[in-house]
Amino acid sequence: MPPVSEPLHLLVMGVSGSGKSTLGALLAERLGLPFADADAFHPPANIAKMSAGIALTDADRWPWLDALGEWLAARQGGGVVACSALKRAYRDRLRAHAPGLRIVHPHGELPLIAARQAAREGHFMPPSLMASQYATLEPPAPEEAALVLDVAQPPAALAARAAEWARGALPGA
Repeated sequence: MPPVSEPLHLLVMGVSGSGKSTLGALLAERLGLPFADADAFHPPANIAKMSAGIALTDADRWPWLDALGEWLAARQGGGVVACSALKRAYRDRLRAHAPGLRIVHPHGELPLIAARQAAREGHFMPPSLMASQYATLEPPAPEEAALVLDVAQPPAALAARAAEWARGALPGA
């Protein structure tokens, strides 16, 4: 864990339907930090593309990631963001704004995530893009020191484990 003087910036990353937003909000609450869901940072054009079943390009994502990174950088005491950040380059883009960014990766197999996503109502990301999400996913590399969590566990249990890890109480933190 970074020294107390450094802000604790956390990224909860993963494919759509992995529970990033739920976990991120619970984690932020446990740590007393502000929370932001990256979905709220998408410009209307990105939402329209995804709603139409069109995967975003890197060019679509850069301004979105920069806006999210700027939000993190402005949180001097730290903050938690839920963002797909499926590629290492996307996580690096966020790290450029918030050095020391720590990563929590809720992960599950495609059938479980697809079932969750199919049951979700009112979200702009259609289940038809699930395959592209998994195809794009670059799991965090060992040097990223991410905490990988099994999404089959209850969200409250995942948040408790992530909070303990973020506080440096778990081995490898």
